[in-house]
Amino acid sequence: MALSMRHWTGLKLGWLPLALLFVISGCQQPIELYVVASDEPIPENRTETTFTSINAALDKVMELRNGKTDVPATINIAAGDYYLDAPLQLDSELSNLKIIGQGPSKVKIKGSVPLQLAWSKTDSQLHVADVPQGLDFDQLVVDGVPQILARYPNYDESAQYWQGYAEDAISKERLASWAKPSGAFFHALHRGKWGGFHWKITGVKDDGTPILEGGHQNNRGSAPHEEYRMVENVLEELDSPGEWFLDKEANKLYLWPTAGINLHNATVEVSHLKSLIEVKGTLDQPVKNVQISGIKFEHTRRTFMEEYEALLRSDWTIYRGGVLFYEGTENCSVTDCEFTNLGGNAIMVSKYNSGLNISGNLIHDIGASAVSFVGDPSAVRSPSFNYGQFVELSEMDTVKGPQNELYPRACLVENNLIHRIGRIEKQSAGIQISMAMHITARHNSVYDVPRAGINIGDGTWGGHVLEYNDVFNTVLETSDHGSFNAWGRDRFWHPKRKVMDSITTAYPDLYALDAIHTTVIRNNRFRCDHGWDIDLDDGSSNYHIYNNLCLSSGIKLREGFARVVENNILVNNSLHPHVWFANSRDVFRHNIVGDAYQDVGLLGWGKELDYNFFPTEEAMLKSQVYDRDMHSAFGDPLFKDAGALDFSVADNSPALEIGFENFPMDSFGVQKPELRKIAKTPEVPTTKKINDSETSPEVAWLRNRLKSVVSEQEQSAYGLNSAEGVIVLSIWKPSPAAQGNGIRKGDVILEVEGEKIKNTIDFLNETKKHQESGQMGVVVMRDQKEAPLQVQLK
Repeated sequence: MALSMRHWTGLKLGWLPLALLFVISGCQQPIELYVVASDEPIPENRTETTFTSINAALDKVMELRNGKTDVPATINIAAGDYYLDAPLQLDSELSNLKIIGQGPSKVKIKGSVPLQLAWSKTDSQLHVADVPQGLDFDQLVVDGVPQILARYPNYDESAQYWQGYAEDAISKERLASWAKPSGAFFHALHRGKWGGFHWKITGVKDDGTPILEGGHQNNRGSAPHEEYRMVENVLEELDSPGEWFLDKEANKLYLWPTAGINLHNATVEVSHLKSLIEVKGTLDQPVKNVQISGIKFEHTRRTFMEEYEALLRSDWTIYRGGVLFYEGTENCSVTDCEFTNLGGNAIMVSKYNSGLNISGNLIHDIGASAVSFVGDPSAVRSPSFNYGQFVELSEMDTVKGPQNELYPRACLVENNLIHRIGRIEKQSAGIQISMAMHITARHNSVYDVPRAGINIGDGTWGGHVLEYNDVFNTVLETSDHGSFNAWGRDRFWHPKRKVMDSITTAYPDLYALDAIHTTVIRNNRFRCDHGWDIDLDDGSSNYHIYNNLCLSSGIKLREGFARVVENNILVNNSLHPHVWFANSRDVFRHNIVGDAYQDVGLLGWGKELDYNFFPTEEAMLKSQVYDRDMHSAFGDPLFKDAGALDFSVADNSPALEIGFENFPMDSFGVQKPELRKIAKTPEVPTTKKINDSETSPEVAWLRNRLKSVVSEQEQSAYGLNSAEGVIVLSIWKPSPAAQGNGIRKGDVILEVEGEKIKNTIDFLNETKKHQESGQMGVVVMRDQKEAPLQVQLK
């Protein structure tokens, strides 16, 4: 870009190299340098302070400091496109440095190179150009718009998976139609849709199937999904506008341009770098006080075929790299920048980092995760690296906490707008935390992502605070996950449940060896229509979750310890307690729920479940059967303005009587004005209106499924005298009620200890009376005959 000094809008025009004179004279004056994207001659009186490359300015800082790293330095970058030959390297000698751009709309640092090409047509649509020999790239950008690597099936933004998927992506028949299958990339979801996999086709076997290299990008191995598949980088699949292909052997670039593009004067750029700035120190010599702001970062290579490492026993493996890479730093920051059109991770915070501030950034349309905090496994005591691995108790290091300092701590992610990430890598997140301590994520908006918006991979070492975030439109291309997701497969956790139960019974505080600090999740708004709003999966322990608005799928707590969940609003949904330990110490109180609990396989009901507000008496009674929620209530919570996403309750709400307290409804998500202006908000849920006199279609009782008789058709089918009673829809075989001469599938319960049963509410109320005795007499209609039974309750 040609740029003269008069284009330096907003920066000093008449400076003199006074900083240089002060440094030369021995005074510790700040250094101020300038970078312009210009090949024009620089005025003679400014040659000492003005440069045409960022690297040249960095070299000048080193020269002027002469080893004195405490001298503050600022590099001001004027408007322009800055193409890097290699990533900028900042070590401890470049501490106390500011790199300030004029704003991301003006200053662009790119991992691409521009090409001057002579295009010719091969047919009515396809164009071809010669490229320099040996040039290799995997992103093509034309007039600022990324193009589509030739693929099957064709790109379709409306398709849920891979923006288009096909079962026959690498079928024998399709491979046989390609002249050169080698070099194609095959992408498929995990068979359980727990993220994705990527392979490179390196050849074809004698039976016509592909030879694949890769598949290392997920820590829960599986065969590729049979249906959700896509293949790319195949010349024969270049069959729609916007698609391209590079023939590396012939050094030719093929493109089907979209309407309106004139290739003869178009700007063509191709990616060649994976990283743009690397701020790297050591524990002994950290990089300190480096500030980066006002820059757009774009056009880097994809990284899905790089070397990955397992993040302990979480489902993640990760490429430890990013467009901005931090390792061994203290009190650095990246603010008011934009990250877009990137092939992999945007910001990677690796190993030792303290006090890093990531704020006010726009991160969108990138290949993998937005912000990742990933410690070093050497800091973890007795680590394991796959779901099935475990360090035996006799061999386990039982000292609490980390064993060295190689992990991120006391870092802040605030006021960022993150969306459309994970465009390539599906095991990705807006904010990823693993092997770290005291990370705060505040006032971020995260949406339109393939998996979790915020993910914590393990319990090491907790103390995180997630507050005032707005996280929605998540788990769009995967499943069994949440807007917030966590795992806690730490030292105490064992893949064999019986073994884990025996360990945690004998050593109930073992979870606290790794989850040494409580993680707080408060004042957030979550919505996930494809999993759970909050998902604390395997082993997640030591959490305090309060004042959150969950708009769709409730809160799941799988086995773990010491989770306190209070004063949340769960719209249209409820608590999902899954396979709790006998003494989990879990607490669920003062919450407004939209349905009955959805429990699965509990060995115990935690420390306290009480003072909650249910939509109906029936939903509440389901919990009271287990001697929980004895002080809870039900009814209409009287939300103030649900249609405007204000779910605070009115002053006369009965929910206030059980201890619920309103919390702010106008502080979720990014608050920076220019980002808030463009940020989306979640779709308003349609709240269920349940009349108190109505009964829900089904209820769970001692893990058996029941429903009220509600129609004459059911009365006729079961041979009943009236449309009253409770139908047993299914039986859980281990249920005490199904043992001996107990209930069976197809029974209709008519009486409990002589009291007639009209519906499930009657039934649950009556069973509550007999819970202490552990048994009760019932009369059922079985094979159109009344039969007395003695049913066990414990």
